[in-house]
Amino acid sequence: MTADTAAESLARLAAERVDHRFKGLPPDADGLTVGELAAQRRDLFTGGFATPVLALSAERLEHNLKLMETYAARHGLAFAPHGKTSMAPRLFQRQIEHGAWGITLAVPHQVRVARAFGTRRVFLANELVDPAALRWVSARLDADPDFRFVCYVDSVRGVELMDAALSGAGRPVEVVVELAAGEGARTGVRTEAECAAVADAVAGTRTLRLVGVAGYEGEVPKADPERVTAWLRRLVALAAGFDRAGRFEGVDEIVVSAGGSAWFDAVAEVFAEIPGLSRPVLKLLRSGAYVSHDDGHYRKLTPFNRVPEEGALEPAFRLWTQVVSRPSAEQAFVNAGKRDAAYDLDLPFAQVIRRDGAERPATGVSVTGLSDQHAWLSTTPEADLEVGDWVGLGLSHPCTSFDKWQLIPVVTADGTVVDYVRTFF
Repeated sequence: MTADTAAESLARLAAERVDHRFKGLPPDADGLTVGELAAQRRDLFTGGFATPVLALSAERLEHNLKLMETYAARHGLAFAPHGKTSMAPRLFQRQIEHGAWGITLAVPHQVRVARAFGTRRVFLANELVDPAALRWVSARLDADPDFRFVCYVDSVRGVELMDAALSGAGRPVEVVVELAAGEGARTGVRTEAECAAVADAVAGTRTLRLVGVAGYEGEVPKADPERVTAWLRRLVALAAGFDRAGRFEGVDEIVVSAGGSAWFDAVAEVFAEIPGLSRPVLKLLRSGAYVSHDDGHYRKLTPFNRVPEEGALEPAFRLWTQVVSRPSAEQAFVNAGKRDAAYDLDLPFAQVIRRDGAERPATGVSVTGLSDQHAWLSTTPEADLEVGDWVGLGLSHPCTSFDKWQLIPVVTADGTVVDYVRTFF
């Protein structure tokens, strides 16, 4: 796919018509294109938007994109942010514009979305054994010499299934051996001896090419700095051992990849220790939640808490809801629930209240539960809350926030909606 074709694909997002599919958008916008609606620069609070509506802060989004671009460059890391977080091609493009090497993904559907909008480099952080998906990837590799695709292998059986599905393929599929984070962790090869067996199996095929090693330190059991660092050094040692054994013969660069959103400081530190290998090393970081950050799980876990001198991510999401019931002095209900807000890691956080154009902290208000379409609020005596008030909620876990919204307004600090993010889950 050429750059022009990719730009045309992204431009088609702006040509999509607004209608009933998209929650929270103004009813009188039906029939407008997304681009036409964005050009109107409506106010989120007075421009006809209906609650609940999820908004992304334009300023905080840009801050987070720049911060991780700077962080990766400072530490000599290539960056392939995990696209499963947002599944938003326009955000993929902005991440690439901010220096990303490519996009990490998890399943074939996500790869198809990324390719449909021109992503040229994809790192699939999973073993891919589905024959139809493998044949689709192979056809795209053969059709586009600029498309690069790398995926995990974590078993000899997986290599055999991949090889069978790719029989007759042209370009070989590049693979990295996934080292498991430990016993009881998620996927990956458990021991170095088994890693060597998987690498041998790859070498015995014509359809696959071993280009490196990878894993996910977030799955280290009882993760702490010492355990995570020890596992990362195992990963680096595996790459060095493979290199000494001549397993990367014929490749242009050796891929060493790790890095979720909780331990990328440890990844940067250990990857800086990678010894000189026979070929250049692509040190590939894959953190994804940074793009919106959050007000809960990742706010507590972000490595920037440990290295504040490197900067700080900013939570960019706010879910705007409206009080629809105030049955007692101790209780209120707003019109957003499990269909609208992430709740797998933490309940939403009541942050601000808007009434008559004025915004103030949500003092004395907390979220105690979610129904399908309601949030249960507990209110203390100092809470000033009435039916009709707008309540802004902070969210925890970006990955299960993006997936509930197909078209998300991007809002500046003064409430102006300047853009819309389309998601494809």
